[in-house]
Amino acid sequence: MSTDTQTSTTVGHDAVRREGAHGERRPVRRRSTVLRLIIVAVLMALLLGGLWWFNEFRNRMIADFFAGNKPPPTPVAVAEATLETVPKFLTAIGTLEAVRQVTVSPEVAGRITQIFFESGAAVKAGAPLVQLNDQTEQADLLAQRAQARLAELNLERSLSLRRNQAGPQTTVDQNRAELDEVNANIKRTESTIAQKLIRAPFDGNLGIRQVNVGQYLTAGATVVTLTDLSTLLVNFTLPEQSRERIHVGQELRIASDAFPGRSFPATITTIEPQVSEDTRAIKVQGTLENRDRVLLPGMFANVQVVLPPETGVVVVPETAVDYTLYGDSVFVVREKPGSDGKPALTAERVPVTAGDRGANRVEIRRGVKPGERVIVSGQLKLSNGAAVTIAEGAAPPTPERIPVN
Repeated sequence: MSTDTQTSTTVGHDAVRREGAHGERRPVRRRSTVLRLIIVAVLMALLLGGLWWFNEFRNRMIADFFAGNKPPPTPVAVAEATLETVPKFLTAIGTLEAVRQVTVSPEVAGRITQIFFESGAAVKAGAPLVQLNDQTEQADLLAQRAQARLAELNLERSLSLRRNQAGPQTTVDQNRAELDEVNANIKRTESTIAQKLIRAPFDGNLGIRQVNVGQYLTAGATVVTLTDLSTLLVNFTLPEQSRERIHVGQELRIASDAFPGRSFPATITTIEPQVSEDTRAIKVQGTLENRDRVLLPGMFANVQVVLPPETGVVVVPETAVDYTLYGDSVFVVREKPGSDGKPALTAERVPVTAGDRGANRVEIRRGVKPGERVIVSGQLKLSNGAAVTIAEGAAPPTPERIPVN
C-alpha cells in the first residue's frame, strides 16, 4: 500500500472520530443548562416563599401583640346632664350717652377776668364759671339808668301839666316813649352783662378747663365740658326679627369691660319706629341710673335684654362640648359588658345641637338626655369607643376669664 493511501485513510478515521465526539457532547450540555435553570427556579421559589411566610408571620405576631396589649382605661371627669330653667336674653353691643352733656361756651366775645371753677369739679345749676370783662357795659348801664330817671321826671311833669290842662298830650306821649326806650336799653345792657358771666346750665361734673385768665374768647369758643352723670342712656340695635320680643319698660342688664363681673340695671325707654334699610336693624334706647357715677358717656356696653325664662332645658357644663367645623359633639359614658363579661365603661362620641351659652353652661337641644353622664375633662386622649374610668374628685372648675400671657 502506498504512502498516499495510508495518509488518506488516517485522515478519514480522524474525521469520523471527531464527528462522533461532537455528537455526544451537545446533549450533555443541554441537560446541564436545564438542570441549572431548574435549580435557580427552585431557589427563587424557596426565597420568595420564605419572604412571604416571614411577612405573614410578622403581621400575625404584631396583631397578636396589640390584641393582647390593650391600653389601660383613660381617667376622665364626668358631669350629669340636668334639666334646668334657663334665663333667656337678647344680646347686643351698645354705647353709653349722657342725658345732658354740653360744651360750655360764651355767647359774646370778651377777655377773661376771673375763673370760678377747677377742672373736674361738681357744680350746681347757675353756678358762675367764667367772668368776661364787662366794665364798658357796666358804665353804659349807669348812664342809661341816669337817663331813665330823667325820662321819668319829664314824664311826671308832662302828666301834671296835662292834668291841669296846661300841656299837650303829645308831650306826654313823647316823654313816655323816651322812658320806654331808655328802659329797653337798660335791659339790653343788663343782658349783655349777664352773658359775660358764664354760668353752669345744669347740675353736673365739669371736664378739663380749656381757658386761662386774660385769654380773649370769641363767641362759641370752648371753655369746659359739663356732663350730668346721674342718668345715662344706652343706645343699641337689634335685628328686626326681635321686634315682637321687646317693648318699652322691658328690663335691661348692662355690663362694661371696665367693670368685669358687675351688672347695671336699665330699662328700655324708646324703640325707634323705623327699621334701618341698610342693616334691617331696630334702634333701641334704654335709661339707667348711674348712682355711683362710675359709668361714663362713650363707653361700650354689653347689653342683655331680659326675656321670659325657658323651663325644662337640658344643660351640660361648657367644657363638655367639642366645637368643630364638622359639628358639635360630646362624649357620653356608656356601660357595656367587657371581654371578661364584667361591665366596662366606654366613651361614645355623640353629635349634639347646642343652644345658648351662659354661666359656664350650654343648652343641649338634641343629642343628650337628662341623667346621662358627659365627659367634661380628659377628652383630648379619647376616641370613639375608648375605655374610660371615672376619676375620683370633682371636675376642675371652668375659669371665669381666660388667662392672658
